[in-house]
Amino acid sequence: MKNIHLIAAARPNFMKIAPLYHALSKESWCKPSIVHTGQHYDPNMSDAFFRDLAMPKPHFHLEIGSGSHAEQTGGVMIAYEKVAMAEKPDWIVVVGDVNSTAACAMVGTKLWIPVVHLEAGLRSGDRRMPEEINRLVTDAIADVLWTPSRDGDANLLREGIPAERIECIGNIMIDSYEMLRGVIEADTARAGLGLAMGGYGVVTLHRPSNVDTRAALAPLVDCLLEVAQRVPLVFAVHPRTRKKLQEFGLLDRLSGARAIRVVDPLGYIQFMNLVTGARVVITDSGGVQEETTYLGIPCLTLRENTERPVTVTEGSNRLVQPGTLVDEIDSVLARKGRAGRVPDLWDGNAASRAVASLKRRSGVAA
Repeated sequence: MKNIHLIAAARPNFMKIAPLYHALSKESWCKPSIVHTGQHYDPNMSDAFFRDLAMPKPHFHLEIGSGSHAEQTGGVMIAYEKVAMAEKPDWIVVVGDVNSTAACAMVGTKLWIPVVHLEAGLRSGDRRMPEEINRLVTDAIADVLWTPSRDGDANLLREGIPAERIECIGNIMIDSYEMLRGVIEADTARAGLGLAMGGYGVVTLHRPSNVDTRAALAPLVDCLLEVAQRVPLVFAVHPRTRKKLQEFGLLDRLSGARAIRVVDPLGYIQFMNLVTGARVVITDSGGVQEETTYLGIPCLTLRENTERPVTVTEGSNRLVQPGTLVDEIDSVLARKGRAGRVPDLWDGNAASRAVASLKRRSGVAA
């Protein structure tokens, strides 16, 4: 029986390990365990959230909490090393690009425990982003690299990673969406806000480059007010963004606009209920770029770069600047039909391919 640790630090990580946990749980040759590092405190990480995902509470909780990048990385390494030495897992699966991802990958590598990176090979090319450093470090030392798309394979090969360590399994967030599709469609978030299918836009903003200074945030507010004259908007305001909007005296301008609904952050199911009915999404998030591409919904990403370029080259995503946002909205509203196409292997079966990969690499007979 192979022991497999699935590492997660925050709610988006749990969304990605949930399909893999369920797929592994059906296998007789392995036992998956969930390790929550506690890097991000999230009050929405509640019993209801785990019930939606049909997952047990974490088998191990490191309770690291917030802190600087060094404090979090070091804290996770110290705490997880003790768990790994006591439990002696046969595989460690790390997810995404948070500090816990790189920290647990280093623990596993130094203890000679094979490490798998789920969502490997993503690159923005911008080393000012802490996430980019975590991606580079993790991919350099992981034993197996599960990529969500073929461009990830190319990135890793270019960096000198041996081809036998790379497997394109597809985008596991699509597995998560399909697993919860029925619940998402039955949710009442859209109806509760009185929104008509295809008749509004969804906004999320949280990146420091967009919200941390008045010089960046004020023009964005102006743009959103102008966009709202063309299509009503629902703005799910991240706590960081809300704090800055209040600090800069901008929140009242948004809240007072008749065509903008300012709401608190939503759970995955509620948020995706809004996204699936949206005419357009304006964001600086990573995962939303993927989900909108899968759904064929136009996505305008307020960033200079993206670690998910396949959403631009093949999907429905476009990188925009505040100065071009209104023109891009006009272009979106003038088009009809589905935007872009779904990349290869974004089909809801990534978890089954991951299980097959682990089984084969564990030497388990078919």
